[in-house]
Amino acid sequence: MTSKTASKTTTVGLVVRDYVVLAADKRATAGTMVAHNRVMKIQKIDDHAAMTISGLVADAQYIVEQARYISRKYSLDMGKPISIRGLASQISIILQAYLRMNPFIVQLIIGGYDVAPHIYYVDLFGSLSEEKYIATGSGSPVAYGVLESGYREDLSLEEAKDLAYRAVRAATERDSYSGEGVDIVVIGKDLYEEETRLFRKKVVSLL
Repeated sequence: MTSKTASKTTTVGLVVRDYVVLAADKRATAGTMVAHNRVMKIQKIDDHAAMTISGLVADAQYIVEQARYISRKYSLDMGKPISIRGLASQISIILQAYLRMNPFIVQLIIGGYDVAPHIYYVDLFGSLSEEKYIATGSGSPVAYGVLESGYREDLSLEEAKDLAYRAVRAATERDSYSGEGVDIVVIGKDLYEEETRLFRKKVVSLL
């Protein structure tokens, strides 16, 4: 993918019980063209944190690498993992620093587990907010509708995974920039799991 490839997309994150659940579709676009249909838009930062990416691919990749560096350096310097808020705050500072000169065109969800599960939303202005559930990208209005109708803090982990999947899947049916399947990441205490649910191809009969 080139630097002009835009991950106009749908990503969601939610906190339930002792877990963070992140989900994202798998389609990357360049303008109106589908540039790739097997993109991983949830990037692992370390064993306790991940980031969903939406926006320009090159910008997002740079921010992911910065997040990994920040996490590794903190762990080496302090002898313990960085808090999720600390990681999100550092990314927010980077986005704010470049805003006037060369802004990074991204929308991010940073999620993970330190002493509890957390998700943070960070936009291209560096604005930072902690949420119980969030959706980003071109399909987010549709995804929000599903999340708002189905979210409860006492959902089981499987219910939360299904809700995240349904939110992204619903968005792909309305948003041409999203599609192909859904990646799901679950983060908890001493837990980092990845799962992919691909969509079945529709068979159109001409008879």
